[in-house]
Amino acid sequence: MRLTKAVLTGLCLIVMVAACGERGQPSPTPPATPSAPAERPAPGDHLLTMKHNGLDRTYLLHAPPGYDPSRPSALVIALHFYPGAGPSMRELAGLDARADKDNALVAYPDGVSGGFNALVCCGTQDDVGFLNALTDHLVQTWRADPNRVFLTGISNGGDMSFRAAVEGAGRFAAIGVVSGGYSGKLTTAESYLPTNPVSVITFIGGQDRYAPIFQTGIRTWQQRLTCQPSPKASGVPKVTRTVASCADGSEVSVYTLTDMGHSWPGAASGQLAAPAAGLSATDLMWEFFAAHPRRA
Repeated sequence: MRLTKAVLTGLCLIVMVAACGERGQPSPTPPATPSAPAERPAPGDHLLTMKHNGLDRTYLLHAPPGYDPSRPSALVIALHFYPGAGPSMRELAGLDARADKDNALVAYPDGVSGGFNALVCCGTQDDVGFLNALTDHLVQTWRADPNRVFLTGISNGGDMSFRAAVEGAGRFAAIGVVSGGYSGKLTTAESYLPTNPVSVITFIGGQDRYAPIFQTGIRTWQQRLTCQPSPKASGVPKVTRTVASCADGSEVSVYTLTDMGHSWPGAASGQLAAPAAGLSATDLMWEFFAAHPRRA
């Protein structure tokens, strides 16, 4: 009996490829872990994931029908309200149609637990780092033009646009902020400003309960950057507009819509849509972005 055990033990040591298991049968080989498919830049809608700070961060990327990875494209990153997700921002802002016409990329990131860690709320994630990493990835892999990267957002996403404009290390040429603002503890520091020129277009509803905060915030931004606002015709009843040239070469354009609340003006559908606002924030910011590439 001892001899039989010894022989079996020897056989197990010799046959290293298949370990002896129950009833002397080889243990099954563990299945190989499939590798993630390679990211292939191409026209269409792409639900993508990138790892940041140990988390899988998801985003929807829309590439227009004429997208060609051999040619640099403008990039707009659109940030949703809280609580929300990328698809809700996509429905609200209607950016894809403009992107298809002008051959631009649009990315719709998802905040963690429905929000972004912006100036006032919502969360504790390193969302500035995530947006920086996302921008770098889209520049390197999808050939986004680094001089034409823009941010837009509403509410929590608008606040996040201001934060990324300050902390994004010059990645963003301009931001379009709807029903959001430059406010909160971080902004109390006089030095909390972009180190590179970032132009701003913003839309504020006169009936928005946060309107006084947004108005104060944009005035503070203009004062710190030595901007000189002057009134301009809006072409729309009950809508005022100011345009300011700033000392660093950036520009600030402010639309105040007297009868609008916490909404996206001109949006045809989606939560926070204001289809009867009299103007389209999407069209106006798209034109503003086209006129304000990154300054050296």
